[in-house]
Amino acid sequence: MPHQLEEHEAIGQRARRQRLKVGMTQADVAAALGKTQAWVSRMESGAIELDRSSQINALAAALHCHPNTLIQRPYTSSADPDAGWHAAAASIMRELRRYDLTPTFDGTPRSSAALWQETRRLHRLRDAAANSAILREIPDLLREARALADVGTGHEQEEAYAVYAVACKFAHTAAHALGQAELVAVACERAVWAAARSGDPLLPAVADWMRVWDMWATADYADALALADKALSAVQDAYDDGDPLALRVWGALQLRSAVSAARANRREEARTRIGYATEAAARVDAYVGAMPFDRHSLTFSTGNVQIHEINVVLEMSDQREALRLNRRTDPGHIAALPKSRQGHHHMDLARAWLWDGNRSKALTELETAENLAPQLVRNHPIARSTLRQIVYGERQLTRQRLRGMSDRFSLDDL
Repeated sequence: MPHQLEEHEAIGQRARRQRLKVGMTQADVAAALGKTQAWVSRMESGAIELDRSSQINALAAALHCHPNTLIQRPYTSSADPDAGWHAAAASIMRELRRYDLTPTFDGTPRSSAALWQETRRLHRLRDAAANSAILREIPDLLREARALADVGTGHEQEEAYAVYAVACKFAHTAAHALGQAELVAVACERAVWAAARSGDPLLPAVADWMRVWDMWATADYADALALADKALSAVQDAYDDGDPLALRVWGALQLRSAVSAARANRREEARTRIGYATEAAARVDAYVGAMPFDRHSLTFSTGNVQIHEINVVLEMSDQREALRLNRRTDPGHIAALPKSRQGHHHMDLARAWLWDGNRSKALTELETAENLAPQLVRNHPIARSTLRQIVYGERQLTRQRLRGMSDRFSLDDL
């Protein structure tokens, strides 16, 4: 059997090894997850596919490990032309580790305005889901922003810290997509540090938005909701006043809260949070005047709310509602989203069609996702899980058809 098709069995095997390593029985794991011992046994043998992030995260939390331990991220592939991102990640880690030391920068750093212009390229790379390219751009930007913060004063110094925090956010997002857990954690910590020094009243809430995402890895959904509410409270006045950037931050935090609530099986709260995000998106759409530059790099819009609502109902295992909601979405709103967000959306639709019993449509959606954001999708554990289920389903169907034909042909040797 090819290695790629054995991966779902390996996840179960890795879970078993981790369970034995920490001295837990199958019954212990079952109790922690609210499952039966038979479920744990079937999962370890590869008979059950872990096809939700919440499942993987909950299992990792029960086994006292990071989810990457179970799904063996980051993945490696000789066919990936961007596989050399590891060196860039190491350079970023070096810059983040020496955050409180005198920067090593030759010459005079550019102005904060010039550095903000540099972030526009990162926005374009993010929209194209070019995560390796993002990581290659980050070390120089971090170094120069830190140098400007060291020599600058007043507003210029605060803006340098703001650029540093946003660069950390780009590194955080790209590292998540590539499965680089250590970089994810450190980038989040440094974003919080820089945001507090930035003078930007919204940036600490953006850093908390990042922290909420990290809490999902350990299935700490109640803490994620509490943190999001703290951040929402901090920007509430600016949101009420209609500040256009505050509308984005507040709405993005509500979307994070909706996913957190869905994964915690708090269905009504998840729906309520989606409702709040919908209201925020309507206010963004109704905003009169030129929308300021999205310096925080938050993809918040009506289309993003729509695809999050689909994701939320899938987290609650309602694929039919997900497909119904998708039929209601405005294709124009979806097409306006960055390719990275569209890729996530089509991965969700692939899961929905698969759970609804239509492997053909599931494969079509997965192919669409890969065409939109190849590196993101090929490195995403849920996309890989969906593809495995399609492959095994097709294999099983072929076996059944061949067995039936062999019986009709009386071929005893098949």
